[in-house]
Formats: sequence, C-alpha cells, structure tokens
Amino acid sequence: MHLAMSSDDQPPADPAGRRAPRGFRPEPFGYHTELELAIDTLTNEGVGLGRVDSWVVMVRHALPGELVRVRVYRNHKNYSEADLLEVLVPSPDRVTPRCTLFGSCGGCQYQNLDYSAQLRWKQRQVAELLQHLAGVEHEVDPVVPSPREYGYRSKLTPHHQKPRQGDLGPIGFLQSGSRSRLVDVPECPIAMPEINAALSDLRQQLRAAPSTRKRGATLLLRADGDGGVTTDHAEVIEERIDDLRLRFQAGDFFQNNPFILPRFAAHVAEQAADDGARHLVDAYCGSGLFALAAAGRFDSVTGIEISESSIEWARRNADANGIRHARFIAAPAEAVFRDIASPPDQTAIIMDPPRRGSDEQFLGQLIEFKPVTVVYVSCNPATQMRDLRQLLDAGYRIARVQPFDLFPQTRHLECVIRLTRQPGDSPAP
Repeated sequence: MHLAMSSDDQPPADPAGRRAPRGFRPEPFGYHTELELAIDTLTNEGVGLGRVDSWVVMVRHALPGELVRVRVYRNHKNYSEADLLEVLVPSPDRVTPRCTLFGSCGGCQYQNLDYSAQLRWKQRQVAELLQHLAGVEHEVDPVVPSPREYGYRSKLTPHHQKPRQGDLGPIGFLQSGSRSRLVDVPECPIAMPEINAALSDLRQQLRAAPSTRKRGATLLLRADGDGGVTTDHAEVIEERIDDLRLRFQAGDFFQNNPFILPRFAAHVAEQAADDGARHLVDAYCGSGLFALAAAGRFDSVTGIEISESSIEWARRNADANGIRHARFIAAPAEAVFRDIASPPDQTAIIMDPPRRGSDEQFLGQLIEFKPVTVVYVSCNPATQMRDLRQLLDAGYRIARVQPFDLFPQTRHLECVIRLTRQPGDSPAP
C-alpha cells in the first residue's frame, strides 16, 4: 500500500504538482495517487467498492467485476474515495448510458448498468442491509420491475441559484459528489415526455427574464393523469390507480412513478390483509393512497396523519370514491393511536414514514398497541432496517420482504416488509 509523506506543513501535492485541498488526510494514499483496482461489489449508495490489501476504496460509476484505473481524491478514517479514470476490463453488465450527462449529474447512479442487473443488485442490497443493520437473514423476493425503465417520473424538481450579473446559471440538479454545484439539465430521460416538454418551456421563460428571480429556488414540474403539467404547488392533481381516483396538491408528497403504482398499492393492501385482520390503520396516510386502495379488504379503515391539509384531502378522496367506512384523523405525534378502538389482534398497521424512518415515540406507541400485522413501507431500506430491529425485539417476525423498483436507473427503491405477531408472542431474547 502506498503511503504519502509530506516534508512540511503544506497539503501534499499530486505528481503533477497540484496541491491537495486544505485538510486533506495524506494516509494511506497521497493526493491523486493512481491505482488499478478490482471492483468487488456495489454499496447501497450505488458506489463501486474495491480493496487495496484490506483498505476499502469507493469509486462512483465503477461496476462489480470490473478492473479499473482510479485516482484518489479523499482519504477518510476507514476508506478512500477515488475518481474513475478508465475501465480496463468492463463488466458484461455495463451498458451505454442513455443520458449524456450521466456521471456529472448526480440524479442517476445506474444508467451504465443493465436493468436486469440493477434489479439483482437491489435485491442483494436489501438482503445485506437486513443482515447488517437488523441482524437477521431472511429471503428477499426478486425486485418487482418498473413497467418503464425510462420516462417514468411524474414529478421533477430542478434547481437554480441566485442570478449573478444577469445570468441565471445552470438549471438542473446537483453534480455527482457535490453538495452545492449544479449541472445544467436541458432534459431528463427518466422523466415523462410531457415533463421534459414543460421543462424546456420553463427554462426558456426563466432565461428570458432572469431579473425576475431574486434568489435561488427549487422549481416544480408535476404531471397529472390527463397529460398536463403544472408548476404551481397549489394546483390540484388527479392520479388514477386502477379504479381509484386520488386528488392532491401538486406540491404535496405523492409517489412519482404512476406506472408501477397500481401493482405497488395492491401488494401493500394484500399484505395488510394476509393475516386475516378486519381493521386497518394507515399510520402515515398522506392523502389516502394505501388506506383507500386497501379499504375493500377491511371492515373499517382509519388513516392517521399529522398534516391537517393531507387529512382533508384523504377525506375528500374517500368521499369521491364512495368509500364510507374509512375515517381520517389528524393526530399529534405523541398520541397516534389514541383514537383507535379496534382490537389489536384484529388490526393491521401500514406505516410509510419519510426517508429518515420512524422515531422512537411512534415505534413505542406501535409496540404498545400490539397490532397483529405491521406492513412497513420504506423508500430508504437502511432506516427501515434500523426500525425493524426494534419491532423484532418486541416480538414481531418477518413474514415477507418485497422490494419494488419505483426508481429505475437510480440507487433508490421501495421495500415492503410484512411483520406478524401471533397471540402470546413474547419479545425476542
């Protein structure tokens, strides 16, 4: 292993004499040290991982099975990061990215990876997270693919920074590996065609009048079920999931791959009903997607949400779809199950928390309530597995793990885990 040495207090330079950034850690590799590296695996962040001796080196856009030439740009306490310079021996799963900005735009991680291989790696990553973060080994079902590999996103949120000297600068997304630098994105291949058409018009309008933009902003383009696109956060959007019609405001959270949504929602509903529960509680119900999609399987349905506005939309959606046995409650975080009167041994819970996962307060209330079934839906399996450990310790058992690929070409996915609790179950030792 190469060890970089410096004769003074200045940051070490690379072989071409370029100085390392201030604060650069010079061990185990000097700044811009070049290495030949065999890539062993992909992390759940979508980054290739190889080793020099036992030292881990992370390389964006390198694929498992490849031999690559890389250049180190940062050393951490336990691993290094390097830029991909050349693929010496390519993976048989390597494909040509459809987007010319792949590698500079940080929105996609897998456009260079064949789609069937993306699905296999996502399945493997869920299994590894289960083992490493939840401490259990369990079968993970093959990932349900998206009907569309490209052109599936119904929502896009490009950014621009504060204009400088009459120039708006890039309109797009964060550069790969950067927390602030933007890449200009004229079109996005994973967005629906109507989104890209609207993006082109919006970019022309903004560039024609940069003085109207006083500060940086995040823009919104949201497609609706009728082929239109809005940039107004308050405009009402309608989505159809099989026979269900749901309305919500464009700026509110709603799943942004409508092509896989019917199968996704149906699976969640099936899992909630699979143990014979007669009552359903959707604990992060939003505008009612899962609660209303599953309503036909239960005697009673209750949706719970902190947001008053989301609850109002859920009530309207229930009325519009003729679902009379569903009620929606705006409950404070400290009393989520206060108004739930159904017997726990006949009640299923659906929970779909934000990316950060659930919190101790909610999990404590859930465990105290003791529903017979918990269906945990998550767009971030890492935080899902962290929460899962608490549910397992409280006596729940994993019945099924089913990932869905709502986000092709990216490292992201949705994972549905059903947990069951039989009468008399006691916490695991």
